[in-house]
Amino acid sequence: MSAPAPEVCDVARAALAWASAHRADFALREDALAADGQVNRSWKPLGELAQVCATVTRRTPPGDPLHRHAADLLAFAWRQTGEGELFLRLQRLEPFATYPLEVYAALAAAGFRHPAYEAAAATVARTRGWRLTEQEPTRRLGVLMAEEHGRIHRDEPADRALRRTWLGGLPEPWTFERSAGYALTHVVFHLTDWGRGGGGVPDDLTAYLAHWLPPWIDTCLDARMWDLACELLAVAASVPGLPDDAVPDDAWQRTAAARDASGALPEEGDAGDPGDPGAYFAHHYHSTLMAAFAAVLTAGQGVPV
Repeated sequence: MSAPAPEVCDVARAALAWASAHRADFALREDALAADGQVNRSWKPLGELAQVCATVTRRTPPGDPLHRHAADLLAFAWRQTGEGELFLRLQRLEPFATYPLEVYAALAAAGFRHPAYEAAAATVARTRGWRLTEQEPTRRLGVLMAEEHGRIHRDEPADRALRRTWLGGLPEPWTFERSAGYALTHVVFHLTDWGRGGGGVPDDLTAYLAHWLPPWIDTCLDARMWDLACELLAVAASVPGLPDDAVPDDAWQRTAAARDASGALPEEGDAGDPGDPGAYFAHHYHSTLMAAFAAVLTAGQGVPV
């Protein structure tokens, strides 16, 4: 594997610095436990922050500033959940919702645990209602992996869910589009435990990705779909055995050039108006986290996890 482009480490540093500077925007809102609360505006950003930072701490040495930034943000995220107590309250309010377990799993991967929540979640997971909840295959795969982090062990084989996903079925490559792209990246993230290890990607999927990741990444960069492009760059850095040319030569230069002066990366298109803080955060937080995620994985390729 060749050395990463010089922009890679700069993207990682700037993205995590931006997340640290905007940590208050990741904080849970007052409606975090409300029945009509906006999960996508509260739990989702916090969970994504935890997921990325759990990987950064695993893939960087303790003395690295990236590691310190990520560890600090993980501690912040854990405090936001009342050191896990809010998961227990959520589980009682919405026993069959999967998002509390999925967010908890990201923190558990970094060593943060709440035994009472795990016990309560395990009780619900033994019900037929939980086992028979209908979910899209990619989400099903993610829930199965989250259960493992929550110390819930189910007999359902992950391979059954995998082979029902878009990527697992090895579809015609020209059917790739936005929703398929996000589905395939998350399949890889689930299989590799978000770049932290995991069971790995089957050989036939690896061979398929080796052929088609380069044009897909290039297409997303041309379309200025920065968020999806970064997820695909993370896939390229997560799957062992992919060739060097799985990533276009100028991918990181183009990604770095799309950032604004603060180091934030828009989800798509231009940076947007920083005069509206709420809209600006919503348009930048996920893509900036994905830039950090992909950059850390790229810089750390070949480093044991």
